[in-house]
Amino acid sequence: MVNVTIDGKQIEVREGITVLNAARSAGIEIPTLCDHPELTPYGGCRLCLVEVEGMRTLQSSCTLPVMNNMVVHTDTPKTRDARKFILNMLFSERNHFCPYCQVSGGDCELQNAAYHEGLTHWNLQPNWKPYPVDASHPYIILEHNRCILCRRCVRACGELVGNFTLGFEERGASSSLVADLGVPLGESTCVGCGTCVQVCPTGALIERWSAYQGRETEVEHHQTICVGCSLVCGIDVLVRDNRLVRIEGDWNAPVNQGIICEVGRFHPMSEDREKLLTPLVRKNGSLKAATWDEALSVAAEQLTKKNNKSAALVSTRLPLEALDALQQLCRGLGMKASSLEEGWKTQPSIKLAESLGASFESKLDALLNADAVLVLGEDITHDHQVISFFIKRLIPNGCKVVTLNEQIDGLDNFDTTNLKAKASTHAEIINALLNSLKTEQSNFSAIAKSSGVPIEELKKVTQLVKSAKKMVVVVGNADDYPNGTNLLEVAYFLTKQTGASLLNLKGGANSLAASLLDLDMPINLDGVEVCLLAIGDERLSQQSIQQFQKVPFPIVLSSYVSLLTANAQVVFPVQNWLEQSGTYVNFSGQTQKANSSVNPAEGVLSSYEVFTRLAEKANIKLDEDWKSRLAKHVSPVTIEQLI
Repeated sequence: MVNVTIDGKQIEVREGITVLNAARSAGIEIPTLCDHPELTPYGGCRLCLVEVEGMRTLQSSCTLPVMNNMVVHTDTPKTRDARKFILNMLFSERNHFCPYCQVSGGDCELQNAAYHEGLTHWNLQPNWKPYPVDASHPYIILEHNRCILCRRCVRACGELVGNFTLGFEERGASSSLVADLGVPLGESTCVGCGTCVQVCPTGALIERWSAYQGRETEVEHHQTICVGCSLVCGIDVLVRDNRLVRIEGDWNAPVNQGIICEVGRFHPMSEDREKLLTPLVRKNGSLKAATWDEALSVAAEQLTKKNNKSAALVSTRLPLEALDALQQLCRGLGMKASSLEEGWKTQPSIKLAESLGASFESKLDALLNADAVLVLGEDITHDHQVISFFIKRLIPNGCKVVTLNEQIDGLDNFDTTNLKAKASTHAEIINALLNSLKTEQSNFSAIAKSSGVPIEELKKVTQLVKSAKKMVVVVGNADDYPNGTNLLEVAYFLTKQTGASLLNLKGGANSLAASLLDLDMPINLDGVEVCLLAIGDERLSQQSIQQFQKVPFPIVLSSYVSLLTANAQVVFPVQNWLEQSGTYVNFSGQTQKANSSVNPAEGVLSSYEVFTRLAEKANIKLDEDWKSRLAKHVSPVTIEQLI
């Protein structure tokens, strides 16, 4: 620890911290444009210049480390003049007519810095030239005329996402942001995560939906979670007048540390399905609006009467409380229950944990400092994008990445080795690798012949695994592959042999909780006459919808109108993921709360409320002790802050 005096205030701070962060810790604000707390200090904009006693010139506080007994002055005539000059230079280079900016809503840091410094006019005549606007991307608009060349977006794309799509060409005031080697952003290697948009201090990078939506200072912020995959990232939902304006990553979220993907940031913005607003009951061959009591009575009567020929399927996008209430209802009625398409992907992991009698999977933190990563059986750049970001940003630090997949993989351009083989041979390949480590021999002839993977590649992976000190094995959805359980088992034995960590990504947002509640057994709908389908806001595949159409009496809980609701006998309108609250347990065992960000329409209930009302109609008593039921099975990963 060192002692520093900033603007007459003596503080004690950690040695090595920058003057800028030391000032922030003391509540002293120093203006800056290129600095971002999540990025490596850059020192490009020079707006954060401060006076340091004993130093001849002004210093950039974002790159200057503190020294013991250092005396710093942040607000002097010299620093104020320097900042005004820097801002004048910035305003003269590009088209920054702040009073007429269409996209600024009080969140433009350049505009705010000008107001802070009392800059009411330009001392330098603007000498800018018009730049083109790149609107080729489906989510993002690149407005070169608003760019201040701070390179936050470039650094975020590399440091936080590991994609390295963005860069600059030309020099000085002619510098221009480019994607790849100068292709339009929409044709580039951009993965659409939107991190660049979130860190941009001006209107140079904006997403298509929130521009022109009013002042940023007049929105409500709701910290909640994304339920797009089993990682369950923390997000900040911006709402105005009960309307979704924008979604950003929550920098304080323990799981994702602010990084989110296109599924969490942009997909909800383009939601175009028609919402359900009232219960519906089929009468004389057509669906008619009904009261809640009428719809609940009809559904409960059918479920009770046909309990031995009834089944229930539930989306793992629903909160844990809803999953447990449905399971209690079904047990009370003697019905079979399971989760939808994503639900049983956790079953191999649960079975292995039960056979071992203990948790065997590692925590997500193991991935943050890995020197080797082996990804098995899934294109995580498609299904678990943020996990792929964590892996890709390790590569510049020397991390070796091996992927084993059947199809073209989004990591193919980043990994050290990619093994392309039929899914049926994946478990055999890992088993052969395991045997070679045990026997210190590398006889891969048989597996090379059956899988088509060259022997040289298998030997290369063996050497990589042997040399790794902190290896992480990432297993995708094992049930998608033949002998999927075996793939997980051999991956487990590989980690035991090498001391590596194992991460199993499982299925949907709450698939681990669903499996621990016994909602993980696939149900054959042949012979089922009444099916309770709690899909919430999930988009079902055409194949699933066709399967459900065979059921004579479908009862559907849905947020949106669909072909499934059109063919239902009873329809209950339920809250979507932004409207509901509840508990989620991600694949790494981290427990988080979803908070309602948007108020549902009047008369639209949560799925949990529908299940409890159905239970009342069927004279079944539910309790809220889901923690004890969740602990009935051995969890493959230790569940935090829950049991």
